Amino acid sequence: MTDKDYAPLTTACVRSLNDKLYEKRKVAALDIERMVKEFVLSNQTSQIKRIMKVLGDDFALSQNPNTRKGGLIGLAATAIALGKDSSIYVSELVKPVLACFHDQDSRVRYYACEALYNIVKVTRGSVLPFFNDIFDGLSKLAADPDQNVKNGTELLDRLIKDIVTESSCFDLVAFIPLLRERIYTKNPFARQFVVSWIGVLDAVPDINMLVLLPEILDGLFQILGDSSQEIRKMCQGVLAEFLTGIQKSKSGVNYAGMANILIIHSQNPDDLISYTAIIWLNEFVLRANRAMLPFVSGVLNAILPNLTTNDIETKTKRSVVEAAEKLNSSLMNLINEVDDNPTPTLGISPENTPEKDVGKEVTEKLDSGEAKVTESEEIDRVFHLGSTLISLSALQLDVASVIDVLCRMVNHKDFQTRIASLKWFCHLLNRVPKKTFRNMDQVFPVLISTLADEKQSDEALLLGLQALAEISSSFAGQQLTFASSLGENQMVSMASGGNTDSTSSISNSQQQTSDTRSVSPNVYFKKFMVSLVSLFKEDRHLLEIRGPFIIRHLCLLLNSEDIFRSLAEILGEETDIKFTCMMVQTLNMILLTSTELFELRTQLKDLSTKESCSLFCCLYQSWCASPVATIALCYLSQNYRHAADLMLNFGDLEITVDFLNEIDKLIQLLESPIFAYLRLSLLDMDNNQDLVKSLYGLLMLLPQSEAFELLRCRLKCIPHYNQPSATHGSSESSVPDSRQAVRNIDFDELLHQFLEVQARHKEARRKHTGFLVKK
Repeated sequence: MTDKDYAPLTTACVRSLNDKLYEKRKVAALDIERMVKEFVLSNQTSQIKRIMKVLGDDFALSQNPNTRKGGLIGLAATAIALGKDSSIYVSELVKPVLACFHDQDSRVRYYACEALYNIVKVTRGSVLPFFNDIFDGLSKLAADPDQNVKNGTELLDRLIKDIVTESSCFDLVAFIPLLRERIYTKNPFARQFVVSWIGVLDAVPDINMLVLLPEILDGLFQILGDSSQEIRKMCQGVLAEFLTGIQKSKSGVNYAGMANILIIHSQNPDDLISYTAIIWLNEFVLRANRAMLPFVSGVLNAILPNLTTNDIETKTKRSVVEAAEKLNSSLMNLINEVDDNPTPTLGISPENTPEKDVGKEVTEKLDSGEAKVTESEEIDRVFHLGSTLISLSALQLDVASVIDVLCRMVNHKDFQTRIASLKWFCHLLNRVPKKTFRNMDQVFPVLISTLADEKQSDEALLLGLQALAEISSSFAGQQLTFASSLGENQMVSMASGGNTDSTSSISNSQQQTSDTRSVSPNVYFKKFMVSLVSLFKEDRHLLEIRGPFIIRHLCLLLNSEDIFRSLAEILGEETDIKFTCMMVQTLNMILLTSTELFELRTQLKDLSTKESCSLFCCLYQSWCASPVATIALCYLSQNYRHAADLMLNFGDLEITVDFLNEIDKLIQLLESPIFAYLRLSLLDMDNNQDLVKSLYGLLMLLPQSEAFELLRCRLKCIPHYNQPSATHGSSESSVPDSRQAVRNIDFDELLHQFLEVQARHKEARRKHTGFLVKK
C-alpha cells in the first residue's frame, strides 16, 4: 500500500505499528496520541474519523497479528487523546477492539483487553450501549486458558462493574436475556464471572433484580451444584442476599414465577441445593401465604421423600430433613376450612371458573405480572387484576392433586415419608372433608392397604386407622350418603333454588344427621369393616399378629358397639368356617380382655336394655362358629342356664386339640379380674346351680391337665358344692333370670341356631376330610 492509503498516519508511524516489538508500537501510539490532540484543537473531525477508520479496518482487522496489536494500541491512544470527546466516537473505538476478543492469538486477546480498558477508562458511561457485547466477550475471556488474558479480563471487568454501579441508565431488561443464556455455562471460571456480576447488580440500589429473578434463579441453582467449593460458596452468598431482599420486600416478588423452579431443585440429590430450595419455598409459603396454594401438590411431591431419617451422615443432610419438616408444617397451616367451600370465581369473567382452573388462572397472572400483591398489613391480602381487587381467599387448594401425591407417597419405601403422608390424609379429612370425600374412591383403598403391611410401624398403622376412623364417622360422609339418596328432580330443584320447602326439609334432615353423627357411622363404616375382614381372611398371619392391635385401637376411635355388631353381621354371612371360627375367637379374646372394651363388657354383662339384648343376640349368631367362645359370651352376659344347656350338646362336638386349647384359655380367663363377678356368683347357693353345672361340664371335657386342676380347685371352693340341696338340685328348680330385658330373649331359638351352625360345620369338615382322602 502507498502512504496515502494510511493517511493521515505517517510512514514511520505505520511501520512502527506493524512492528513485532511492543516498544516500537508504543512509540507509534504516542505519535498517534499527539496527532489526534492536534486534530482536536484544530477541530478536524474528519481527520480524527479517518485515523480511527484506518486503525479499526486496516490494522485491528488485519490478517497479521502484529498489525492487529498495533491497531489496538493505536485505538487506545486515540481514545486517550480525545479525552471527554471520546464519547462521540465510542462506536468507532469499541467495535474493532471487541472483534479482537475472539482472536486466535492469545497476545492479541490480551492487548484487546488492555485497549478496551483504556478506552472505557476515558469514555466511562458512554460505553454502556455496548455493555452486552462487552459482557459477552468478557464472559468468554474469563475462561481463557492464558493466564495473562485472564488477568487483563479481571482488570477490565472491575472497571466495567464500577461504571455500571455508578450509572443510573443501565438497561437491565436488555441485559437479562444475555445473562440468562450465559448463566448455564459449565465452565467454572465463566460461572464465577456470571455470579460475581449478579451480585454486583443486586447491590446497586437503583437496580431491582428481584423483578427479574425468575429469569436467572434456575441458573443460579445449577451453579450452586458446581464441584468447586469456592464457586458454591460464592453462589450461596448471592442466593442468601436475594432471599434477604425478598424478606424485606413488600411487593414486586413473583412468587409464582419461581415456585416451580424451587420445587424442581428441592428434589436435587445435592444436599446444599435441595436445602436451599426448601428454605426458599418455606419463606414463600410464609410470605405469599395462600398465593402458594396452586403449588402445594408439587411441593409435597418434592419434600415428602426428604423427610427420611435413614443414613443421615452429614450436617447438611440433617438440615435438609429439618427444613423439609418445617416446610411441611407451614403447608399444613396454610390450609383451612375455606378450602372446603365451593370454589369461588375470580371476578374476571361472569362465567363460573372451574375449580381446577382457579389456581392456574392466578398463577398465569402472577407470572405475567398482571396480578400483583398489594402492600397491606391486613391478613386478607388482595390481588390487583386490572381494576378489580381479588381476595387471596378466592384461591383454594386443589385437593385432588394433593391426594394424587399422597396416594403415591403413602407406599414410599421410607417410613417417615409414609407417616407424613398419613398425617396429611388426617389433616385433609379435618380441614377439607367434603372435597376429600369427592376423591374417596381413590383414597379409601390406599388407606386400607396400609393396614395390610405387616412391616408397617405402629405409628403409621395408628395414623392409617385414625384416617379410616375419620372417614367412617365424618359428617361429610353422612352428607354424601344423604345426597345420594335424594331424587334427581329434588337435587335439580335445589340447584335452581326453585323449591324452598324442599331445601328447608333437606337442611333439617342434615341438622338431625349432624346431631347424631357421633353414634351414626356413615356408608364408609360398613365398607371399612368389610375390607378389614377381607384383609384378615386373605392374610391369617396378619389377623394373628396385628388383628387385636387394630381392633382395639378402632374401639378407641369409633363406637365399639358399632364395630362388634358390624363384624358379627359380616361374619354371620361368611362361608369360610375355619376363618370365621378364628376371627370369632380373636374378637372374643379382645372383648374379654381389652381395657378399651370395659363399657361394652358392662353393657353385655347387665343386659338391662333392649339394645344390649339385641347386641347379645347379634354377637351370638356369629359366636356360634366357636362353641367355647359362645360359652364365654354366656358367662360374660350371666346367661348361666343357657350355658348349661349348651354344655349338654358339647358331647356331640368333635373334640380337637384346638378345641381343648380354647377351653384352657377360657379357664385362665375365669381366674382373671374380669370374671370376678362370676366367681362370686358361685357363692349364691340359691342360683348358682346352672353355673356350677356348666363349669363341671368344662371340667369333664378336659383331660387331667394343669387347666383341669385349676378349675377343680376353684370348684372345691364352693360351699357344700358336693351336697346340693334337694330344693336346688337341678337347673329346672333354679330361680329364673330376674332381668326384665333378658326375658325377651328366645334362648330356645338361640340354642337351635347354635346346633344348626355346629351341624353345618360338622358336615363341612366331613366333606373336606372326604375330599382329602379321595385326593
